[in-house]
Amino acid sequence: MHDYTARAGLSVDSRLADLLETHVLAPLGRDVGAFWQGFADLLASYAPRNAELLAKREALQAKIDAYHIGRAGKPHDAAEYEAFLREIGYLVPEPGDFQIGTQNVDAEIATMAGPQLVVPILNARFLLNAANARWGSLYDAFYGTDALDAPAARPSGYDEERGAAVIARGRQFLDETLPLVDQSWADLKDENDGKLLDESQWVGFTEKGLLFQNNGLHIEVVFDRESPIGKTDKAGIADINLEAALSTIADCEDSVAAVDGEDKHLAYTNWLGVIRGDLEESFNKGGRTLTRTLNGDKTYKGSAGQTHAVSGRSMMFVRNVGHLMTNPAILLPDGSEIPEGIMDAVFTSAISTLDVEGHARYGNSKHGSIYIVKPKMHGPEECAFTNDLFNAVEDLLGLERYTIKVGVMDEERRTSANLAACIEAVKDRIVFINTGFLDRTGDEIHTSMRAGPMMRKGAMKGSDWLGAYEARNVAIGLKHGLSGVAQIGKGMWAAPDLMGQMMVEKIGHLRAGANTAWVPSPTAATLHALHYHAENVFDIQKDLPEPAGLEALLSIPLAEGTNWSDEELREELDNNCQGLLGYVVRWVDAGVGCSKVPDINDVGLMEDRATLRISSQHLANWLLHGVVSEEQIMDSLTRMAAKVDAQNAGDPDYQPLIGNEDAPAFSAAKDLIFKGVEQPSGYTEPLLHSWRQVKKAG
Repeated sequence: MHDYTARAGLSVDSRLADLLETHVLAPLGRDVGAFWQGFADLLASYAPRNAELLAKREALQAKIDAYHIGRAGKPHDAAEYEAFLREIGYLVPEPGDFQIGTQNVDAEIATMAGPQLVVPILNARFLLNAANARWGSLYDAFYGTDALDAPAARPSGYDEERGAAVIARGRQFLDETLPLVDQSWADLKDENDGKLLDESQWVGFTEKGLLFQNNGLHIEVVFDRESPIGKTDKAGIADINLEAALSTIADCEDSVAAVDGEDKHLAYTNWLGVIRGDLEESFNKGGRTLTRTLNGDKTYKGSAGQTHAVSGRSMMFVRNVGHLMTNPAILLPDGSEIPEGIMDAVFTSAISTLDVEGHARYGNSKHGSIYIVKPKMHGPEECAFTNDLFNAVEDLLGLERYTIKVGVMDEERRTSANLAACIEAVKDRIVFINTGFLDRTGDEIHTSMRAGPMMRKGAMKGSDWLGAYEARNVAIGLKHGLSGVAQIGKGMWAAPDLMGQMMVEKIGHLRAGANTAWVPSPTAATLHALHYHAENVFDIQKDLPEPAGLEALLSIPLAEGTNWSDEELREELDNNCQGLLGYVVRWVDAGVGCSKVPDINDVGLMEDRATLRISSQHLANWLLHGVVSEEQIMDSLTRMAAKVDAQNAGDPDYQPLIGNEDAPAFSAAKDLIFKGVEQPSGYTEPLLHSWRQVKKAG
């Protein structure tokens, strides 16, 4: 429930008003009354524009639906289809030659290449873990995962055999990355032994080790003969610490369940703690209460004895929500809910202004920038709206123009098809573009929902449009000057327990030209950092081809008359329904927006709302075109509900799906499928928010 307080004609959740006025505006010395009046004026201008953009999405979709219905039974005509999309304004003219003009970008984003974490902002412990993942122990990462090709550690105590294999693998990394003259790191006797082949890689001395650099990333070799590992090591090496998660996205969007003022208050409070540097979280582990805080910087001495510092924390972005959703945390003068994306822009920027103006223990941006990732924008007009909105927020907060930087997520088809124009629309503040399979495929299905039945979900990964999408994103970004200024990113490795497979496959993201890519955990960030030592992304980017045309990108992943067997249909239904139920039951019942959810084969995958979008849209498409029936889907949902119940049997707070088919979780799952065709852009948020609010109301 909301306890509202009146502010300049707005009804503001009292918790949010107090948070902003007491902990943000007061330290900044801003006039509270002027702020709220300015916020109300901003909303009066931008809330209607937001609504107009959403209406345009629906109008374009209606025209595309009508086009496909009118061509039913005819073969796809690529040239005619592209001409149609241009005629209705879905495709816009390519902009002329331009280069982005973004300035004051921190090195972690502009000139360094490394892993990126995305973390739910509602979970303070996870948020601290991610922010502190700037550095990670390579020994720990190898010892505890299958990334090391050696027998698993025996369960009781320290396994010396496993440890020896970890140490040998660590020495191999050092030999490959920091080669010595006529010697292996395995032959060293102490920290003064050996000489680097490239002496420029040496940076300085840390308290207990030596600091090196390769491909712009730091490596700390820890010498400590008093430690359990170091005292048995010939050279006294106790660990190898790698600079890992250069940047982290604190997520207000797909990985959280934030449906009201209570949830938004927690989100903004945690962001405030990260920015001020005083976020902490206590928890019980092994019968002991531990308190986690943000790491300080790592200090070292250079050759002349001077002391320097290397950041101990990730460079933090905050991901605002997209343009679609509203939230009851603030009501407009007419009683309607505020557009949540506008609320996020104002609140997260106001909090981040504490960093810009020097009210932070550590500081996030050394260049006085605020980094916001903006998801789910459809085309350049919506990007231009975000640019104008950020102008208005800067004016409201008294910030210099382009203080707020933007990351554009290329996850909607209209953005992919007009990517150059989207970049141009934010060309003086853009610091990030990326690709992502799940949301992008969900929009691919929804946009062409009426064209016919889609290929199986797994087959999508080999489709023509997806290959074109991934390649064009990098090529267009490079063409318009992102290299050395901004990040070009690739999507998530979803399986945190399959690090061996990640180490084989994820280096492909670097070879495709991405200077950052998402990983699911701090451990994964440490391991993925090895890829950035093995490959210099900025050198790779210099040799990549120009962007290809639109034909492959606009191809539609239709099944083209495939007749699946009953077994194949059942397999596809079960896979989609199990994944959908396994995630929905946590989102709706527990308010958990991202967690490791076991898939149909009991492999734990990091799932968020994008998983639901692709699964629900795929099922809705097959149902629409008669590939499967409602009865077949309900049969699969019922059987998979039993499986999900069994997978969660060890959770004392879990409410089973079976026997509670009318409860919010199972009802939400059904709605996501059976109402999937009519959902705006195929998004899951409206239904999830509605059912979560029912659950919270008891």
